[in-house]
Amino acid sequence: MAKKLVNFMCTAFRDGFQSVFGMRVLPKDYMPVVEAARDAGIRYFEAGGGAAFQSAFFYCNRNAFDVMDDFRRAAGPDANLQTLARGINVVGLDSMSTDLIKLHAKLFKKHGMTTIRNFDALNDPNNLIVSGRAIVEAGLKHQLTIAIMSLPPGCTGAHDPDFYEQRLRAVLDADIPFDSLCLKDASGTCTPVIVHETIKRMRKLTDKPISFHTHETAGTSLLCIMSALEAGADTIDASMAPVSGGTCSPDILTVWHALRGTDFEIDIDVDKVRATEEMLKEALSEYLLPPEATKVDARVPWSPLPGGALTANTQMMRDNGILDKFPAVVDAMEEVVRKGGYGTSVTPVSQFYFQQAFNNVMLGPWKKIAEGYGKMVLGYFGRTPHAPDPEVVKIAAEQLGREPTTKTPLEINDADPNKQIGHFKQILKDNGLPETDENIFIAAACGDKGIAFLKGEGKIGVRYKEKAKPVAATAGNFDVTVNGKAYKVGLNGDVVTVDGHDYTVKVGEAAAASAPAASGAEKTVVSPVPGTITKINVSEGQSFKKGDALAIVEVMKMESPIPAPEDGKIVKIAVKKGDQVTAGLTLMTYA
Repeated sequence: MAKKLVNFMCTAFRDGFQSVFGMRVLPKDYMPVVEAARDAGIRYFEAGGGAAFQSAFFYCNRNAFDVMDDFRRAAGPDANLQTLARGINVVGLDSMSTDLIKLHAKLFKKHGMTTIRNFDALNDPNNLIVSGRAIVEAGLKHQLTIAIMSLPPGCTGAHDPDFYEQRLRAVLDADIPFDSLCLKDASGTCTPVIVHETIKRMRKLTDKPISFHTHETAGTSLLCIMSALEAGADTIDASMAPVSGGTCSPDILTVWHALRGTDFEIDIDVDKVRATEEMLKEALSEYLLPPEATKVDARVPWSPLPGGALTANTQMMRDNGILDKFPAVVDAMEEVVRKGGYGTSVTPVSQFYFQQAFNNVMLGPWKKIAEGYGKMVLGYFGRTPHAPDPEVVKIAAEQLGREPTTKTPLEINDADPNKQIGHFKQILKDNGLPETDENIFIAAACGDKGIAFLKGEGKIGVRYKEKAKPVAATAGNFDVTVNGKAYKVGLNGDVVTVDGHDYTVKVGEAAAASAPAASGAEKTVVSPVPGTITKINVSEGQSFKKGDALAIVEVMKMESPIPAPEDGKIVKIAVKKGDQVTAGLTLMTYA
């Protein structure tokens, strides 16, 4: 009997990069590898969308639309290039209005994409109707997606085959056009039994192609892939080393090996794929590869943290010197998931979960509601699969100053003038920037950072390995050139010889500089958390009122205002925009 040929999508250049490097990889470093993968026979690539869109502007100083054009050239005209969209959020962390959702699809078609995998973290059918229709109307293929995970042990009420079938039937009843289906497990926590039963039910509901996506984070990816194939899946996602396994999807070669002797096979030239992987390893050899990216974490089923969020967050914690808090934040996630309404732990909900767990660890349980998490439990992203904890809803309403809503996000956004294309055109005009479709969408999806990029203020923010610093020479003879003039210099202990003349040099420890103490009448404003100063709202000599936001500090993608503790007047500002700060660091003094 002939074996069933299994299709696969190579996720290395989007999901793999996100799951290891937080998508902070310069396109110039990997585009030659895309060409090699093409030459190795790979024709189906994940080529953008999701976090890749914002990351291009924020960390790579590249226009994401230009990167998509480059990818099309590298992959060739016949490749199926797929991107990731988050329902009515498309490629932003916040939801958008109908006109911007349609603009997203139009621009991704214009810049060479073939297919958009479209999911909603809450599996709310209302969030997939307009986005799905926009994708098809733009001339793209629509891969309609059900987002899955396992709930922490003891939780019931969602994320089982009955729930997934009910949500799939709801989107089919809504008559959303689609070309294929996907079952997407970003956290890699769904069990093989649930995967098998869910895909078996999906297959009864449609004869269109079914894809299965998972990660190795919890160590069960190959079991789930085999269960998916046996239940009727046609396509699986796989990656390439060094961005495979661990927090990523399993490796193409690992899948190929696992299928040997079964009724399934993937059609690849193994030797060419191995050579391409070696090329990718070399291309990424100078990047900092965090050790947690290569590991399976047995805690993940209790705290479903996707690979793409795990390393992005550990890297931000590493940047801020608080990586030691990571285990406590992971543990805190379990309660946050239990009380948050069971949204699937995939962007943006995975980030909401992590941010709230972070706040609970750093500031005390439920002392500060993360805005995204709060808006989710209040209904502003759609209907959660399960009712959130009433006490958490109450706290969120009080802290955010919002009442729970039953309106759909699209209703809210379409009635909000600040969510419309005209609003973003005005922002571009105010900043002297061209009002192109691309620039309008960049302003909408990337906010102030997108505007900064368009004004030529973008920066490179990739993380490289730390290189050993050269050890200072203590003795020897050297040729030294200063301002174009050459000198013969000898070092021997405290004696320095320059062109035959000896000098005795004493080197001692410099006394640590200390800031002058504030006078008794002056008080300090300190940062409550480590992070980056994104805005300073006052100047020296300016008066303020209690509760005024004196500055904004960003940590873990959350902007937190620094409120004035009382009325006063600024004496001195000790930081500037862009500074990294630690918890407790003095930001300014006042009287």
